Amino acid sequence: MPIKGIDSIDLIKRVLDGKRLTKDELKQIIEDALGGALPDVAITAFIVRQYIKPFSIDEIADLTMAMVETGKTVDFGPNTVDKHSIGGVPGNKVSLLIVPIIASTGLKIPKTSSRSITTIGTADTFEVLTNVNLSLEEVEEVVNKVNGCIVWGGALDIAPADDLFIQKVESVLRIDPISQLLASIMAKKVAMGVKYLVIDIPQGKGTKAETMEDAMKLARMFVDIGQKLNVHVEGAITYGDQPIGHAVGPALEAREALMTLEGKIPSTSLVEKATGLAGILLEMTGRTPPNRGSEVAKEILKSGKALKKMREIIEAQGGDPKIKSEDIPIGQYTADIEATADGYVVSIDNRAIMAIVRAAGAPKDKGAGVIVHKKGGRYVKKGEPVMTIYSNSEARLDEALSLARTLEPVIIEGMIRKRIVQAQFLMSASFEESG
Repeated sequence: MPIKGIDSIDLIKRVLDGKRLTKDELKQIIEDALGGALPDVAITAFIVRQYIKPFSIDEIADLTMAMVETGKTVDFGPNTVDKHSIGGVPGNKVSLLIVPIIASTGLKIPKTSSRSITTIGTADTFEVLTNVNLSLEEVEEVVNKVNGCIVWGGALDIAPADDLFIQKVESVLRIDPISQLLASIMAKKVAMGVKYLVIDIPQGKGTKAETMEDAMKLARMFVDIGQKLNVHVEGAITYGDQPIGHAVGPALEAREALMTLEGKIPSTSLVEKATGLAGILLEMTGRTPPNRGSEVAKEILKSGKALKKMREIIEAQGGDPKIKSEDIPIGQYTADIEATADGYVVSIDNRAIMAIVRAAGAPKDKGAGVIVHKKGGRYVKKGEPVMTIYSNSEARLDEALSLARTLEPVIIEGMIRKRIVQAQFLMSASFEESG
């Protein structure tokens, strides 16, 4: 029920003035937003204020529970776990490995994902393999049957304000305020009955935590909020200076993940990150002794148990369990970006990679994306392909190719990026040539 004598516009004005709201007041704002009683400009003001000045831990905890209480909830029991990445790193398809690894041990892992704001969302990728638009009742059936799922959270009506805020504000302005990010993630987990949660925090240039100090601060905030919400949370700060694996784009990432489950191991970084995070969950729940989790997770992957479980999950969600990595269609038009000099790859620009992927048509075009052939530390020769762009549109491919040449997403040691000379020299050279 609305708070007597106060409407949500007045409450948002209080937020803009820096005043703290109660959980019930925050809940009223969310209910009015969901009910269509708030104009978009008011919702934008509420989110942008958090972008400018984040809420405190106590406020975030209240906002989390307000979001939980305005949607549906479910409880899968005490052995319910999850992993969530704050995003920011292209090619982060590790959930497609973690979910089947964990589910094969008997733990329940109901993985929900939003459509991504800055990269390619897990739901965008898993949608290549099976249906991700399940109802909450269907999710319960799938998880109780095969112990895990990977679904789009927007179809479940759990913490529905999250997807509203993403659609109305965050995806439009390309912002992801820290306090709203924390509340949105934790609300989804609490609503799904998660008792153990590992938060993946990529740290590096172009991520949401560019410095180790930023990453440590964010991890501590998640742990503190987890304590207030009775969720056992651990933060894992991971390497975020370049894409995870080599593929970026829904179909390309789905193919790379399935290849890994099939034992082909196209990327050691993908395996190391996925088994490392899965291992933390195994240790948190007592399924393995301390410092043995990653090793056990690798054994599960190598044995084929994870692939078997993934096929069960795909089938339970309505897909073809017999699908193989080579069956996945990818963009029919391609273009290579070649090294312009001999040398070592010294850096990869994550933001440039994502800009190119989006220009190619992803995530709407499932086959669009890039393969980064050479990553940091690798030696390349002049003329050798360092990246291939894929698209199902020749026009979008041309746009992505032009952007790639401008942004230079892969930097090679010895490459001249710009040449700045004196204006007098230019005039002199021009005069001599004309003479």
